[in-house]
Amino acid sequence: MDIEQILAAADKCRAALRRGDPADRAAWLEAVAAALDGASAELIALAGTETHLPAPRLTGELRRTTFQARLFAGGLRSGELLPVRRDAADPDWGMGPRPDLRRTVVPIGPVLVFAASNFPFAFSVFGGDTVSALAAGCPVVVKAHPGHPELSRRTAAVVTEALRGAGAPDGTFALIEGIEPSLTALRDPRIRAAAFTGSTAGGRQLFDIAASRPDPIPFYGELGSVNPVVVTPAAWAERGAAIAEGWVGSLTLGAGQFCTKPGIVLVPDPDAFLAAVDLPAPGRMLTNGIREGFADAAGRVAELPGVRVAAQGPANDEGVRAGVLRADAADLLADPRALEIEMFGPAGLVVGYSSPEELIGVLHRLPGQLTGTVQAHSTQTDPVAQQAVDALTDTAGRIIVNDWPTGVTVSGAQHHGGPYPATTAPTTTSVGLSAITRFQRPVVYQGAPASVLPPELRDR
Repeated sequence: MDIEQILAAADKCRAALRRGDPADRAAWLEAVAAALDGASAELIALAGTETHLPAPRLTGELRRTTFQARLFAGGLRSGELLPVRRDAADPDWGMGPRPDLRRTVVPIGPVLVFAASNFPFAFSVFGGDTVSALAAGCPVVVKAHPGHPELSRRTAAVVTEALRGAGAPDGTFALIEGIEPSLTALRDPRIRAAAFTGSTAGGRQLFDIAASRPDPIPFYGELGSVNPVVVTPAAWAERGAAIAEGWVGSLTLGAGQFCTKPGIVLVPDPDAFLAAVDLPAPGRMLTNGIREGFADAAGRVAELPGVRVAAQGPANDEGVRAGVLRADAADLLADPRALEIEMFGPAGLVVGYSSPEELIGVLHRLPGQLTGTVQAHSTQTDPVAQQAVDALTDTAGRIIVNDWPTGVTVSGAQHHGGPYPATTAPTTTSVGLSAITRFQRPVVYQGAPASVLPPELRDR
């Protein structure tokens, strides 16, 4: 089908999805999860060929993807994902007689999802954006990422067949490819929301298109984040070498191609910290574009005043090396640009600070972040940790203490978001059950008889 046929089909089925039973949507998600599990050997092999990611990583990611679908299905069946509120008529209400008010949520309408490159299952064709939009009752059009086209097509075929077999209306799901069709869809009035995971530059361009439409729509973009780590003096004295080892492991995990990679670490003794750093050869980069973007970003950071290359590891078969740059807090306070550049790949910046005041000053210069990490003393009250957590709370969507930010579990309480440029919508999350709220629109019914009310608002 061409883009017009896809958009027309999505628009045609939106009413059926809105009126449908949440239990039916749960069954659709479970059917797709079962189908993906059944095709796992084929999909993992195909993903490995296109992305160069190792089979254990891909196996775990596909397991996460199907777990996520079943988690949303469970939330639909329990009613957790369909919040309702009833305010009974009250003639003695304090501001005057109150009518009967019943509030629910409805699907926002067809959603355009831009798949990501670095998670070919969990943030791609049937990733969290797609799953949460389908759970909300929205038709979904996915723009495939060019980094894994064959995997995208095969995954889409599995999803489409499973949805059809489970009774989902035609038009519930479709895959498109290419920049121009995706821009056509983003501008089309039948698309009512969009979700994106990728670069700040690309995401901002799409956000501006969505906002400049005659009928602006929500654009949920996850963009850039350097995910700062604070090592307090007490934590450094307690277990400094272990912290350095943990940072390198998190920094280079997946060749540093995670949106939660801890790209900056602030330490009280940078010389000793660097002496404890042992950089491995990184895995392969996902695409040529990512490799070139990484080299450009690392080069721009290295050229900033006060920043210098401190360490490099052995090269992989593409010639890419893990690297560590160094600066002092005073340098960043004078010129904070290094805090704003995400080096999407296996490189990080070690920043030395000389006082808690200097540390907090740097934290207050940070733009919006997905995560902020504090390595604090494990058993004693740590005043610097308390100050750091307070400062990071102003900036980051998830605060990690004595752990590392890579690895984002899917659960009801999870939040994966943050102020711009981490995301374009800081009150929302792209991971966890609350992700569904991006694609639900509140509606209140006043004085309505049971015959016109949605089932969930009728008196039991």
